[in-house]
Amino acid sequence: MFQGSGVRPPYARLEDWVRAMPQELRHLKQAEAEALFRRIGITFAVYGEGGDPDRLIPFDMFPRVFSGAEWSRLERGIKQRARALNAFLVDVYGRGEIVRAGRIPARLVYQNEAYEKAVAGIVPPKGVYSHIVGIDLVRTGPDDFFVLEDNCRTPSGVSYMLENREIMMRMFPDLFRENRIEPVDTYPEKLRRTLASVAPKKCTGEPTVVILTPGHFNSAYYEHSFLADLMGVELVEGQDLFVDGEYVWMRTTEGPRRVDVIYRRIDDAYIDPLCFKPDSMLGIPGLMDVYRSGGVSICSAPGAGVADDKAVYCYVPEMIRFYLGEEPILKNVPTWQCGKSDDLKYVLEKLPELVVKEVHGSGGYGMLVGPKSDRAEVEAFRAKIIDNPSNYIAQPTLALSTVPSFVEEGVAPRHVDLRPYCLVGERIELVPGGLTRVALKEGSLVVNSSQGGGVKDTWVLAE
Repeated sequence: MFQGSGVRPPYARLEDWVRAMPQELRHLKQAEAEALFRRIGITFAVYGEGGDPDRLIPFDMFPRVFSGAEWSRLERGIKQRARALNAFLVDVYGRGEIVRAGRIPARLVYQNEAYEKAVAGIVPPKGVYSHIVGIDLVRTGPDDFFVLEDNCRTPSGVSYMLENREIMMRMFPDLFRENRIEPVDTYPEKLRRTLASVAPKKCTGEPTVVILTPGHFNSAYYEHSFLADLMGVELVEGQDLFVDGEYVWMRTTEGPRRVDVIYRRIDDAYIDPLCFKPDSMLGIPGLMDVYRSGGVSICSAPGAGVADDKAVYCYVPEMIRFYLGEEPILKNVPTWQCGKSDDLKYVLEKLPELVVKEVHGSGGYGMLVGPKSDRAEVEAFRAKIIDNPSNYIAQPTLALSTVPSFVEEGVAPRHVDLRPYCLVGERIELVPGGLTRVALKEGSLVVNSSQGGGVKDTWVLAE
């Protein structure tokens, strides 16, 4: 919010808003926001800690603001990255030109646990493997943004982006009258249009789209049902679908109805017990046969996870140069791959200073933040790295920018990241905004909800 001795222009009107809000009103509004979240049912699940796993996600009322010019640059960089990641997926499930050219090691691709041999040779409709790309970004300076990681499978959290805006508009309508803020409520329609645009070649007429959920015990079930309602499509579980002949069908009270596009929120391993995990009760037997024959589209496509592996992440700038012939607009964080002997040596020497992550980890689990860990934690993690070096990457602790957040004593700086959601189908588009996650613990760099992080509204000001 501040630069030098003054307020940065995007935040100019918020300074007066904060000063005019007495502490009693702030507490009242915070309680109102929590009551709305609870009534709507916006929760996330934390497993393995005992008690009720469903938690109310902390909501910070102080919005994060981008100018139109800042967003324009981010948008170009995000779209560029999404194009390159999809080109990479089509390539590595086809001829593997990037591997043949020596731009990425073959073992990182073909020995990757997320690489699905069952889809080799398949080119999905419009050449799109990853239809919803969630790219996690951090800011380190006025003009410096870094990509922390790419989420090419089933990135979650977009329901928070939409509900954060809804609640802010309900609680502070004057703010939206005084500021020209780009809307995000077009996301469900854009998502539906994106999914319909990748209907399979055997589809005739208007495509039938469904969202496939593992069920109400899943941590993101609220989001699955929320998106289904907003898009006007059916929310289904595996038992609601079946394969007959060349198509997938949905059981309805009026008889079977053909399904053309499945937006799946289930991991690859569970979507078809005849192809992947034989004991899966969540998927549809025979689904992959229909997919291969062009009878149904699966979004995101099976096998997309190889593109968001944290070791493969190191090569995304090279993908942009190789496939697009362009220089990356957004920078990667410098990354050491522990599977390389020189990198491993450096990481083990500097472990207390680095952030170390599992290549397939998520949710803030399976990571070490060296500067925030005690000696015993560092040494325990050192043993894990030595035991399986290729399972880990390491990055420097970035000097992340902070944004104002409401805390018990008033307003204080807290670290944030940003996850915009890029939709890839017949065209590539994203709404102006995203999910800002905030580390509510003072000094913390971990923003994940499962680790005590919260969320806030993200504003992009109209030019």
